[in-house]
Amino acid sequence: MAQSLHAQSLSAQDRPTVLIVGGGVGGLALGLLLERAEVPYSIFERAATIKPLGSALAMGASVASLFRQLGIYEQFTQLSLVSHKVNMRDQHCVFDYSVDFSPLTEMGGSEPRVTSRPAVYDLLQRQVPAEKINFNKKVASLTTTDTGVRLTCTDGSEHEGDIVVGADGANSVVRRELFARLKEKGQLPNSDDTLLPYDCICVVGQTGPLPLETFPEMQEATCQSNQMVGVGNPYTWITFTTKHRTICWMALQYFEETKHKGEDVSTEWGPEATEAMCIAVRDFPIPNGPAGSTLGTLIDLTPKDLISKVTLEEKVFQTWFSGRIVLMGDACHKLSPSGGSGAATAIHDAVCLANWINVLPAKPGVEAIERVFHEYYNERLPIAIEQFRKSQYYAMTSSKTMTAAVVRFVQRRMPRWLWIMILRKTAVYRPQVSFLPLVKDSGTVPAAPQNSLIKTLEILASRKAPDS
Repeated sequence: MAQSLHAQSLSAQDRPTVLIVGGGVGGLALGLLLERAEVPYSIFERAATIKPLGSALAMGASVASLFRQLGIYEQFTQLSLVSHKVNMRDQHCVFDYSVDFSPLTEMGGSEPRVTSRPAVYDLLQRQVPAEKINFNKKVASLTTTDTGVRLTCTDGSEHEGDIVVGADGANSVVRRELFARLKEKGQLPNSDDTLLPYDCICVVGQTGPLPLETFPEMQEATCQSNQMVGVGNPYTWITFTTKHRTICWMALQYFEETKHKGEDVSTEWGPEATEAMCIAVRDFPIPNGPAGSTLGTLIDLTPKDLISKVTLEEKVFQTWFSGRIVLMGDACHKLSPSGGSGAATAIHDAVCLANWINVLPAKPGVEAIERVFHEYYNERLPIAIEQFRKSQYYAMTSSKTMTAAVVRFVQRRMPRWLWIMILRKTAVYRPQVSFLPLVKDSGTVPAAPQNSLIKTLEILASRKAPDS
């Protein structure tokens, strides 16, 4: 007999235990939400410690309602700067045009903001009890049964639960294990049985705090975002000022043909390769700092161990779950950072998953678990595809193809009414969780229907209703 999601409220010991593999932004967001929902969970992060790697993140109304529910929105504003526009410049830093995001404030009810990835990570980590995050835990294998799932780590430790969530990024071990099983059964789509494609690599970093005397733009109340597009070379480079008087920077190198990166780390991705790319881009001019400043100026002001080189893969997988295993974030949809939505999309996955995990029955069987995973997949896949398309559009503003040149030409001359229509689509997804008090949404553009919120609110209400 199928387990009902409308069963009465559960005691803590009856709730399913969730094992989250990956302690990045998405994994921490899910952990925080399960913490507030009082669902047992543990996070397993392969790194011994988290280095503050990465560049800037753009977040606004898409996370504002959730952050207000969690009581961390004011902290978020203290870590971020309002970002009204991105200045597009040529390779000599001569201003070309601006991309105006200021209408999003009224549309979504919250200002678009920019902060550093490390700042968002630190904010989320502070909300999660330290004992729930297990560092230096690299997953070696997964074992599932009808009654549970077991993680075995390379240090020999074993951890049991009811659900495994793969929040372990583009090169997800959980996805690899899941897909291997499905392929053996002939259940893996051919499109999922390929390596992640990419046509761009980038080197990213964040300077230390900069002196106001030589970097006066640090005094500006809004984020100063600048994107320079090279001519006659395969590079684009971008800078963002932050609340902490630092500059997040990134340099992108585009390839003429799509490549595929395997699971193994090669010398192409080691420290020497990172240093080589820094040398290749260090003479590119920037509009920040003293006259004549270049990317090399910022590179020299950035701790060397906080500079990283990464591929910018792009793919939305068809397979997100099977049995007791489910994927989220980059593990199931890797988006170009040009769209600025990768981290927010992972947080949105966490919202949807947490809503459904919270209403699972006591000691849930595979059927009940897959039922809520289906709901998660059906809600999130179309949105992930839409975000994928949006990120590809924004990637065109920095890419080197003829199509990209046409996109920039059109964007430069786009009528405001058409740009407003595009922004409206950006502003509609403002999710909330059903197990915390809802917050008032003040956006002038109505928020898109959120099935996981609507349906789980009904389930929670039915559990509180007296027996008929």
